Amino acid sequence: MHPTLLETLSAWVLIVGFAISLVYELWRASAKAGTSRHDSWRAFLIWNLWLYVVVAVVIVLLLAGVPGAAWVGLVFSVLMVVISVVYYNPVIMLERKPALIDWIEDLVYTGLLFVVAAFLWLEVAGLTLS
Repeated sequence: MHPTLLETLSAWVLIVGFAISLVYELWRASAKAGTSRHDSWRAFLIWNLWLYVVVAVVIVLLLAGVPGAAWVGLVFSVLMVVISVVYYNPVIMLERKPALIDWIEDLVYTGLLFVVAAFLWLEVAGLTLS
């Protein structure tokens, strides 16, 4: 089965968002190691690596046009937005002693997740872009 335009766009937005996130987290684990309990290779491997595996699966499902992939992607993106707003920003971000680059990365990452959620909401609602 072929993916729809919205599924394809969503997958690419996830690729961009999580590429930015991965580079950022690798930078925090190396250059900013020890700044907080979240900034180390150990923390990256325990808390972050699984997330990149999950998003890779979601991206593959979307690009393969697997039935139900839009629902999986929608639930994933909404869940990630909620985690970002309710937990990451008030807890992890503040412990990291954020600078401007930290806030920019967080806003771009969360904003891209909102775009994915909007695209996939349109998809599951049976609507298209025109």
